[in-house]
Amino acid sequence: MVGAGILVSNLVAPKSINLQKDEPYECGIPTKGTSWIQFRVGYYLFAIIFLIFDVETVFIFPWAVAMRQVGLAAFIEIVIFFLVLGLGLLYAWKKKALTWE
Repeated sequence: MVGAGILVSNLVAPKSINLQKDEPYECGIPTKGTSWIQFRVGYYLFAIIFLIFDVETVFIFPWAVAMRQVGLAAFIEIVIFFLVLGLGLLYAWKKKALTWE
């Protein structure tokens, strides 16, 4: 089914042949030099750390809404959860992954 969908799409879809379509970025500005450059690993580390703490916020919100119904056991679990998050943040801070140069 997936292969048939791709085949039908390739047969039916309108095609536009343009040199700018082959450019890495279709922003209208011609690229200067090569488009394949290597980024510093610090950018990736910063993005991964942000993503981790952003996703963890999604887990904290439902707990905060149901705090009264879940009781003391869930409170202890969220404290452990915050401790693990804090240790991760402390580790990233110690390794200087949060410094932006």
